[in-house]
Amino acid sequence: MVFNSTRLGQFDVPADKIIKMARPILGFERLTEFCLVEVDAVAPFLWLHSTEDPAVAFLVVNPLVFFPDYRIEINSQEIAELNVSGVKDVETYVIATVPEDFRKMSINLQGPILVNAANRLAKQLVLVNSEYQVKQYIMPVAGLAGVKDLEEELAGV
Repeated sequence: MVFNSTRLGQFDVPADKIIKMARPILGFERLTEFCLVEVDAVAPFLWLHSTEDPAVAFLVVNPLVFFPDYRIEINSQEIAELNVSGVKDVETYVIATVPEDFRKMSINLQGPILVNAANRLAKQLVLVNSEYQVKQYIMPVAGLAGVKDLEEELAGV
C-alpha cells in the first residue's frame, strides 16, 4: 500500500505491517490504523504514522533506549485486548515531543504504546499511580553526541 505523508512524502507499507489500534491514542480516537516507519536519520526514533490521515505522525522510541530500567505492570485484561501469546511478542514505544528548544525534548513514559508484533494489534496505556512522567526530558540521558544531526533532521517536527 502506498501512502502520501505531509511529513515524510510518499512511502510504501506492506498490508501485513499495518497496525490496528485496539485502544486509540488519546486525542486521536478517530484514527485506528498506523504503521511504523524507520528513517535512518532519526534512529533510534521511528515514526508511528497514521494510514488514515497524511498529516498525523508521532515520533516514537523504545523507552529502554534512554531508560534501561523502564518497567510497566500490565494487568491480564489490558494484555488480553492484544491477544498476546508471549511477552516477547510485545513491543513498547513512547511518544516523543520535540519543542522549538531541542534540548527540552521529552518522552511520555506514562502513556506507552504496546504493539503485538505477531498480530499487529496495538493500544496506548495510561499508567495510573506510576512514578513515570508524562514529560520526561531525555537530553541529559542521551548526552550530546550526535544531537546536532538529529536536531537538524527533526527541525520543524
